[in-house]
Amino acid sequence: MSEWAPKRFWKQAEVTEAPDHFSVALDGRPVRTPAKATLTLPTRAMAQAVAGEWQAQGDRIDPLSMPVTRSANAAIDKVAHQHAEVAEMLAAYGDSDLLCYRADSPQELIQREAEAWDPYLDWADATFGARLEPRQGIMHAPQDAAALDRLRAPVHAMTAFQLAAFHDLVSLSGSLVLAFACVHNLTGPEEIWQVSRVDELYQAELWGADEEAEDTANRKKTAFLHAHLFFSLATPQGLPG
Repeated sequence: MSEWAPKRFWKQAEVTEAPDHFSVALDGRPVRTPAKATLTLPTRAMAQAVAGEWQAQGDRIDPLSMPVTRSANAAIDKVAHQHAEVAEMLAAYGDSDLLCYRADSPQELIQREAEAWDPYLDWADATFGARLEPRQGIMHAPQDAAALDRLRAPVHAMTAFQLAAFHDLVSLSGSLVLAFACVHNLTGPEEIWQVSRVDELYQAELWGADEEAEDTANRKKTAFLHAHLFFSLATPQGLPG
């Protein structure tokens, strides 16, 4: 038997506008989240993307083909209700940022990490006044508390929609700094994703690619690129330069 899926019940998905938000209506009826909240969206661009996903559905609804809708649902039903906790969890990545934990051998990997990661640490210092120091090995060594506070503040300042996207950018890359670089458009999201995988790519060169690991990496990359898009849709003027 095929899995049950809800049937399409509408003909037209349209963007509706209120003074302080946008919504999507299906034949005049507002779309709601799984928790039954009205799907109120911060920008017209996001509302248009959501409406496009609903309009593109066939006879059966496929939630996996609606990533913007799913991210918006998560922002409203989950992140908005625990904003401070989510923000603090993500800010804590600064104290164990991927970019700060370096190999102690071989020399080729040490050099690759430094060439790929040092410019992003320099950028974070110049942009936020937050100098995170690299160290060799995997043992945790605390970063400067003042630097962490400077990185914490802009995370807490994000909206629930931005934070939902930022969550995936941080958790998938393992780096608060790379997530900030991504939403500031320092470089493209595909390049930043590759920067987060310096160690994995080196190991693949050394021992050969593992098909299962590559499939997992590709799925994570797709999610990372979507998170970058969703952050842009959540930001009224688009991503900062």
